[in-house]
Amino acid sequence: MRDTTSPSRPKAELATLAGGCFWCIEAVFEQIEGVLGVESGYAGGRTPNPTYKQVCTGETGHAEVIQVAYEAAKLTYRDVLEIFFAFHDPTTMNRQGADAGTQYRSAIFYHDARQKAEAEAVVRELTEAGVFDAPIVTEIAPLGAFYKAEQYHQGYYRQNTDQPYCRAVIAPKVAKLRAKYATRLKGAAAPRAS
Repeated sequence: MRDTTSPSRPKAELATLAGGCFWCIEAVFEQIEGVLGVESGYAGGRTPNPTYKQVCTGETGHAEVIQVAYEAAKLTYRDVLEIFFAFHDPTTMNRQGADAGTQYRSAIFYHDARQKAEAEAVVRELTEAGVFDAPIVTEIAPLGAFYKAEQYHQGYYRQNTDQPYCRAVIAPKVAKLRAKYATRLKGAAAPRAS
């Protein structure tokens, strides 16, 4: 994804996030109004152009990530982070549910100093508010390279809703999304002024 603008295309900003299996958070962000696109991939490691098989060993240092392109006029970076923290457990080191290993860590890979400051502020605010029962262990690090995952990982939940992992792990997140963020979903009616 590139940060592009044209008269017919809105300016896209990018956020790169790791919150366990990329299929899970991709399924959430694809449905949010203002999101222009989501790509699953790998970031934060040492191995150039890693494959899924290599990343799954935990030896490349990469996390499974999504890169979200979003329209800043409709969705702020803070909005993106708040949704991110609502749909994974940022208190478990190198783990999300049954998925364990450094590739499943919670991480925010910032693109610039503004994103770094915003990520640090959101973590501080969540901590001060006591939102989670344990300390937040989300890594906040500069984005080095982003490597797009293999094509079969892109839009995985949309294409595999009956797959057992999707039914057991992703479907409840999507149900929570529809209940908690109904007004933020693509195609949702705009809230009425009172």
